Amino acid sequence: MTNELDHTNHESHGGHSPQGHRAGHDAGHRNTQPGGVLVSEHGYTLELDAPILGSGLQTVSFRIIGPDGQPVTEYQNVHEKELHLIAVRRDMAHFQHVHPVRDASGTWIIDLNLSSGVWRIFADFHPAGRGQPMTLGIDASVGGTYEPQQLPAADRTVQLGTYTVTLEGELMANEASELTFTVNRNDEPVTDLQPYLGAFGHLVALRRGDLAYLHVHPEGAPGDGQTEPGPKVSFFTIAPSGGTYRLHLDFQHEDTVRTAQFTVHATAAATS
Repeated sequence: MTNELDHTNHESHGGHSPQGHRAGHDAGHRNTQPGGVLVSEHGYTLELDAPILGSGLQTVSFRIIGPDGQPVTEYQNVHEKELHLIAVRRDMAHFQHVHPVRDASGTWIIDLNLSSGVWRIFADFHPAGRGQPMTLGIDASVGGTYEPQQLPAADRTVQLGTYTVTLEGELMANEASELTFTVNRNDEPVTDLQPYLGAFGHLVALRRGDLAYLHVHPEGAPGDGQTEPGPKVSFFTIAPSGGTYRLHLDFQHEDTVRTAQFTVHATAAATS
């Protein structure tokens, strides 16, 4: 399997929403707090070995320090992985979703392709024995000449080579709403999406300004007898506030993972 990820704005995992229509809808009302804003929470701290890095392909290593002051070495799998790592430049021009390798001492290691600027590194994980998953975030400065980019205007269609991904639905603040992505290839619906990390799609939403992080999983699951493998992948999610968000949809087809990115504006729910 390869991972085809264009790190530009136009082409290219907090809060967790469980699978199932009603579960996702209810979870949206219960969990309005995003993750990733804090480097330390609930006694756990994200510790990056080198907060200053060079540009290009860089080896990044880090640990999750537990309430006992020691590196965490026992995790529960969340969607087939012990830890999901998201790296995004603070202007949201570049994005990566990868899965580092952990050694016996609790140190995680991964190679990231980094451009100059300030990056936010998110660790999305579930420590063994803790009730819920969590997300911590830390900044890393990457040397070189930084050329910030404007966020693309809001758009409902993203082109990824021969693939076209369209978005239906509105992201709402403090209210659960449905977002549906439709995947076409050469103007034909893709009906054979492959499971990736136990689902037909994964969605990360990041809020412009503080990069508050939401990781949402789709309705249904492969092999449940009801969920079709495309062309539509739907998510119930909730924005913690109004404002501008960048959505990153991962999907797998023909053994390649692709990421479609959208700029959206969350609107405040109507009040009576």
